[in-house]
Amino acid sequence: MMSLMKLTAVELGREIKQRKVSVSEAAQAVLEQIDKIEKNINSYVTVLDRENVLKQAEEVQKGIEDGKYQGALAGVPVAIKDNMCTEGILTTCSSKMLSNFVPTYSSEAVLNLKKAGAVIIGKTNMDEFAMGSTTETSYYGPTKNPWNTDHVPGGSSGGSCAAVAACECSYALGSDTGGSIRQPSSFCGVTGIKPTYGTVSRYGLIAYGSSLDQIGPIAKDVTDCATILETIASHDPKDSTSVKRKDYDFTSALVTDVKGMKIGLPRDYYKEGLSGDVRNAIYKVADMLKDAGAVVEEFDLSLVEYAIPAYYVIASAEASSNLARFEGVKYGYRTSEYDGLNNMFKKSRSEGFGAEVKRRIMLGSFVLSSGYYDAYYLKALRTKALIKRAFDKAFEKYDVILAPATPTTAPKLGERLSDPIKMYLGDIYTISVNLAGLPGITVPCGFDSANLPIGVQMLGNCFEEKKIIRTAYAYEQMRVTDKGAV
Repeated sequence: MMSLMKLTAVELGREIKQRKVSVSEAAQAVLEQIDKIEKNINSYVTVLDRENVLKQAEEVQKGIEDGKYQGALAGVPVAIKDNMCTEGILTTCSSKMLSNFVPTYSSEAVLNLKKAGAVIIGKTNMDEFAMGSTTETSYYGPTKNPWNTDHVPGGSSGGSCAAVAACECSYALGSDTGGSIRQPSSFCGVTGIKPTYGTVSRYGLIAYGSSLDQIGPIAKDVTDCATILETIASHDPKDSTSVKRKDYDFTSALVTDVKGMKIGLPRDYYKEGLSGDVRNAIYKVADMLKDAGAVVEEFDLSLVEYAIPAYYVIASAEASSNLARFEGVKYGYRTSEYDGLNNMFKKSRSEGFGAEVKRRIMLGSFVLSSGYYDAYYLKALRTKALIKRAFDKAFEKYDVILAPATPTTAPKLGERLSDPIKMYLGDIYTISVNLAGLPGITVPCGFDSANLPIGVQMLGNCFEEKKIIRTAYAYEQMRVTDKGAV
């Protein structure tokens, strides 16, 4: 049974389609794997009961036999990050504030998976309200890295990435506000895509930073990610930021040819603070792409040092606004004893939110307050525009930018939680992508001296996912043949 969980999502879908495996067998295999190792990893907040999962499996099996589900992912078990609404299934954002919230509707990305015949296994653990980069701020306890359970899986989509790495699902959905798909993918040795802003509907995604959030796939390889992205991407009139794209055929980019592609290495990303193991692994990727006929050169991106302050000002401002709705009235946690309405608001929020969420709400409220709005928030928005311009200039010359996903491999549990600034600085290579609305993919590219995974990040211009998928796929195929690379 475990061997089924070692298959990629597309491989398992093929086995199901060819009647070599039933949907129920695939569902039972994933439930057995969860029973075996979940207590050590803590990837999930909610695992659906066996009866529910097997009922879904039976319905999907019938749909496949009737020709209703013909896609590559029909019958394949998936896990959903716990900040995406799922009708009738607890959706907590890993917070006490939403520990009793059961939505009456599903997010658009989840509906698109259901239309393709996906079998939902459960909801994955995350940093509370997606605020954090280690999955340690969760009300339900930290998730652990399957490669070494003394280490973090990264965050905020750490539960989704750990579940894929530990074969507790075939693939998962995550969300990326400042690197929350790409960074934990790097730490857990899996592949994750953050699409161009607006490609996947945010309807039903519980917002952290509305101008930055984007849902994306997490899986075992590039083929899976391209296939999942094709399934979940759509124009959605219910989301005002959703973009109607001409082309959603991401799997057509799964070709091994990178001849003549121009790839840039931003010098600013390879300075002090980057671990030697990570630097060497990324340069090895660059050399392999060069050997395959790509043109690889270094360039100056600039403005990198301004990305972190700009991001945290904008994200915290949007978070303080978005989280104002959680006050204990319509849904979510309400304090048991209070004296009047204002006291109920104050106590419900004080008891319902964790320390990191409170820190960001306070920072966001501060930068939006009169007297500080111009000094911080408007300045951050101007910086965001400059960062976008710097990327526009880079993409006039390069098809893809090659960068580390993180400065180091996965830190130990507790190491970054005690030092928020250190945690924020860990996002240095991922957040500019969200500020500029660009697509990015993280692909495993080796291990450090402690045998922890390293990921390489490939960034593209807006709506040019195909270029990063093509580059990532070509590298992945080379890596399979070059055993020394992993």
